[in-house]
Amino acid sequence: MSDTTQPPTDGAQGVPPALPLTINLQYTKDLSFEVPAGAEIFATLRANPQISVNIDVQANRLQQDHPVFEVVLAIKAEALEAPEKEGAAPGRAVFIAELAYAAIVTLTNAPDELVEPILLVEVPRLIFPYVRNIISEVTRDGGFPPVVLQPIDFVALWQAKRSSFPQTAGNA
Repeated sequence: MSDTTQPPTDGAQGVPPALPLTINLQYTKDLSFEVPAGAEIFATLRANPQISVNIDVQANRLQQDHPVFEVVLAIKAEALEAPEKEGAAPGRAVFIAELAYAAIVTLTNAPDELVEPILLVEVPRLIFPYVRNIISEVTRDGGFPPVVLQPIDFVALWQAKRSSFPQTAGNA
């Protein structure tokens, strides 16, 4: 008697179909880290800075007749000095880290209704760990505690973007 089980071979037997997605390559499109106040900030910083993070995802078809796209996940992390008094405006910029991380992907026979969610949800979800690592390393290498980005709900980000900027069918 054999204890070996054979995996199902098609979607009808419980295995979800594979995504029609191939990630061809990933790269750092743009990376910037600056400490506007220079060395002075290290001497005068008295409290943990307030860090804000902005996130954007863009997708562009590279060639009109081919299903090859560039998906860019852009992150901006900006740290400002904590206000001296409750309710006061934040102080100087401590550091600014900006990263545009891109993936070139090919969609093979993807249904039209899945193109946008694959490009704006699935691809960013797959490349996010690399973005998280780069931001963490660059802030640490810049002389500050590493900024560790929390997981991002790309579905909510995509839905918020769609409600703000409705698009015509076929665009991603």
